[in-house]
Amino acid sequence: MQHSNALPLPAYLEAQPRTGPAPRVPVRVTLAALAALLVAAPTGQGPAFPDTLPEWVQQGPVSWYGPGFHGRRTANGEIFDTHDLTMAHRSLDFGSQVRVTNLDNGRSVVVRVNDRGPYVRGRVADLSHAAARELGFVDDGVVKARIELL
Repeated sequence: MQHSNALPLPAYLEAQPRTGPAPRVPVRVTLAALAALLVAAPTGQGPAFPDTLPEWVQQGPVSWYGPGFHGRRTANGEIFDTHDLTMAHRSLDFGSQVRVTNLDNGRSVVVRVNDRGPYVRGRVADLSHAAARELGFVDDGVVKARIELL
């Protein structure tokens, strides 16, 4: 049933049966399109661009530690060196590489998890002095940061 206020369709929108042969596409255009598809076809080597979303992210206050711990054993058994780019975290696997980004100034650094902590309520990680220096918060002591598992 057609609505009483319906307007008729313009002639160019009316369905019309096609008569005659289909339009021919020049051979050069067909070959160029095929070549473009072959060049763009996947090679089985994975995506051309790495994933832009990390598989694990955490945000919160991070601090740095070092002076009293330099030269002592960390939770994974290695000797803590405040000059290395390392981090203490409560649950990430030892040896994990993470990118820590200072949310106040946008600076980031890649560090390795080698210890457990922090042991101060509300903080999500403790960084070595070297990592805090790279992030620009040595004087502040604590900064809000994003941690991305690489």
